[in-house]
Amino acid sequence: MIFKTFLIKYGEIGIKGKNRYLFEDALVKQIRHALKHVEGEFEVRKEQGRIYVDTLSDYEFDEVVEALKRVFGIVGICPVVVTEDEGFEKLAETVTDYLAKEYDSHTQTFKVDSRRARKNYPKNSMELNADLGEKILDAFPEMKVDVHKPEMVLNVEIREKIYIYSRIIPGAGGMPVGTNGKAMLLLSGGIDSPVAGYMIAKRGVKIDAVYFHAPPYTSERAKQKVVDLASIVARYSGPINLHVVNFTDIQLYIYEKCPHEELTIIMRRYMMRIAEHFAKETGSLGLITGESIGQVASQTMQSLAATNEVCTMPVYRPLIGFDKQEIVDVSLKIDAYETSILPYEDCCTIFVAKHPVTKPNINIIKRSETKLEEKIDELVKEAIDTTETIWVEAKA
Repeated sequence: MIFKTFLIKYGEIGIKGKNRYLFEDALVKQIRHALKHVEGEFEVRKEQGRIYVDTLSDYEFDEVVEALKRVFGIVGICPVVVTEDEGFEKLAETVTDYLAKEYDSHTQTFKVDSRRARKNYPKNSMELNADLGEKILDAFPEMKVDVHKPEMVLNVEIREKIYIYSRIIPGAGGMPVGTNGKAMLLLSGGIDSPVAGYMIAKRGVKIDAVYFHAPPYTSERAKQKVVDLASIVARYSGPINLHVVNFTDIQLYIYEKCPHEELTIIMRRYMMRIAEHFAKETGSLGLITGESIGQVASQTMQSLAATNEVCTMPVYRPLIGFDKQEIVDVSLKIDAYETSILPYEDCCTIFVAKHPVTKPNINIIKRSETKLEEKIDELVKEAIDTTETIWVEAKA
């Protein structure tokens, strides 16, 4: 069956009160952006507390649905039949024709759920439910009414036009990207940080990212892997500015001057400092990391406190209470997992200590960092000045 219109259902936006229109407008903008990459011509419109996508040309149904399923803020995508009000008998005929084409079998239980937004319609909702139900039973005698746990719910909305649908395809949920500010993601080539970016974007946060590259210890393939991961996240978050920082000289200097068991913590602290520089420069309101308590030595409570200590802006860790399998599950869901496990190591894995400190004392860490005073500011400035910024769009 060819549908000319999709009804877009949203969740949390509906309780936003007087500011609801701002979130609706943001959602419309995100839908339009998502459909730019889909073959066909579409119109996205708001009408009486509803958002519709009208198809103005031929299109591929599955392609449109997949694009809409990646838009945060959408909880349901409903392919609808739209008809003019030409009286009840014509409506009943349209409903039975819809059911005949939409379902191969007509033995399921059902109920009719009518909403009469246009109050001058001659039948009220209860009357519509009963009368349409009767027409459906006449047309399909093997179907039965079940108002408590029906296998199919037929929705009929009486507005300026009449909208008929029974399928609600689940959307991504969350809030439209850009409605809750902007943050900077520390993106590595692993499993965790792309998932963290996805989850923060789901709450309406626009994200940019910073990646720490260490040539020749990390290859161009490792860098491309991170670009590919950013592109996967961008399917949901929109385009990402990816700042690629050459971290080699800083890492080698830390490796030369500081106790090796403290390498991970001290390197991480300088990563946070540099990431915060770009966050402030680009108007971000916080940093995002993929850390989870206890997953590795650098993610104990003490280690997280040590890295937090160098930051003046909030650090958001959406995976903080997740175990590894929960993170992997989300990575698989967003199609990032296969890219994340490609065997191209990033700078964190290349310079890992054999026996890293798990409960670092901040005062001892600061004392070790004093050994870097001769050159570290110069190296950080050079790393910032030579950073490459890549505009990353959604991967097809």
